[in-house]
Amino acid sequence: RQGAVLTRVAASHIRVGTFEYVAARGEEANLRVLADYTIARHYPDLPDSADRYLQFFRAVMDRQASLVAQWQLVGFIHGVMNTDNMAISGETIDYGPCAFMNAYRADTVFSSIDRGGRYAYGNQPSIVQWNLTRFAETLIPLLAPDQNDAIEIATKALGEFPGLFEKYWLAGMRAKLGLLTAEPGDVDLALSLLKWMQKARADFTNTFRDLSEDEPLTGCAYQDPDFQAWQTQWLQRLSRETRSTTAARAAMRTVNPAVIPRNHRVEEALDAAESLNDLSVLERLVAVLAKPYEAGADSALYRELPPDDPNYRTFCGT
Repeated sequence: RQGAVLTRVAASHIRVGTFEYVAARGEEANLRVLADYTIARHYPDLPDSADRYLQFFRAVMDRQASLVAQWQLVGFIHGVMNTDNMAISGETIDYGPCAFMNAYRADTVFSSIDRGGRYAYGNQPSIVQWNLTRFAETLIPLLAPDQNDAIEIATKALGEFPGLFEKYWLAGMRAKLGLLTAEPGDVDLALSLLKWMQKARADFTNTFRDLSEDEPLTGCAYQDPDFQAWQTQWLQRLSRETRSTTAARAAMRTVNPAVIPRNHRVEEALDAAESLNDLSVLERLVAVLAKPYEAGADSALYRELPPDDPNYRTFCGT
């Protein structure tokens, strides 16, 4: 029988769940050892100050906010964002059934056991904040001698998350739209595009890539009056930048991928390898994905959308 070995590589596999396990045992001394080890391994630049563990929590929160913002910006859906799948290092590991979104829908899920949509694309920012709340709870004994004081400290720090996430998300969205400067209306400009994409069931990746190209947008969806109105606003916003629209679009092509690993292409490669002992399909896919921002002749096939398949199912380990 054929087989394969999947090796996960990460800076470490210390997760929020690791801290929950130690905290649940009530072993404060071991909790401190774990926290000190994790700081030394992943956050060695943190000062050895009285609020060291608060700074540790804030550093983890910062990385998690940045990470999930990056997921949102490329349409990535983790699948199973429980506390045991969130790395303290701020890396993407243990994501089980995951995928990049095709048509933009905030309620998109890729785990067939997630019937309530807990880990849907649009819920990822709130779920990571929920996970960080569980992480903060484990650190309560280390934040202050008095539990009530420690809870107040943790609660105040957690309140910084929404603004922190929006900072990373908005910076990334500005880059996707070719914007270098900041204006108050930029959030609404980005959200208006996403609202139109959801209404039109426009492909997330292809839409941003199409906006990045110098050629006029000719697709049927782009003739929609709502899109035309949005595009006019966007081009007016671009005109207030310090660089040309051509330069802005060139920069956009460095952050808006031309290709992503769409599930139907991954399945195609797996089927060829398993059924036909043909690895060439996989090799072509890997070669294209190695240069996701290059729209070469070979990439056109991988920009094609999958057929609608309401019976497509994924589970942990998929």
